[in-house]
Amino acid sequence: MNILARFQANSPKRTVPDGKRRKKMKVILLADIKGVGKKDEVINASDGYARNFLFPKKLALEANAENMNQLKAKQNSNQYRKSQEKQEAQKIAEKLKGILLKIPVKSGENGKIFGSITSKEIADYLKEQYQIEIDKKKIELKEPIKTLGSFTVQIKLYEGVVGNLKLQMISQ
Repeated sequence: MNILARFQANSPKRTVPDGKRRKKMKVILLADIKGVGKKDEVINASDGYARNFLFPKKLALEANAENMNQLKAKQNSNQYRKSQEKQEAQKIAEKLKGILLKIPVKSGENGKIFGSITSKEIADYLKEQYQIEIDKKKIELKEPIKTLGSFTVQIKLYEGVVGNLKLQMISQ
């Protein structure tokens, strides 16, 4: 019998007692945790990690029936709110289809504008003439408008909802 076989035969078996097995528990995350999960996600975390780290730092809740019902209600309200916002964005997109926004500008010869028209100015004129408020960051201009004429600008109103606005630059 070689030495390794003798050592293995005489060494005690390494077994985990029944009470010491690693248990997993379901928890609801209250914040984004790198490498673990995102907010409002239900995950399986080891018992010790949950009790010693997540719960004391208020990063998670135990996923019992009451907390799961609260999470479902919160997700339903978020889904309803998002659907309402999308419907409003679609209504605004419909309004924008029929609008021709006329912007008076000072121009020189050959149709060149003194200065340029930016997305901020387009948003201001839209609010002034049609009482439609749109964030300037949602108006997509590849570059500022520097000539007279007609242009079509895309406006990203919501995820998957894009409106087109017709602009006309008019010399003063």
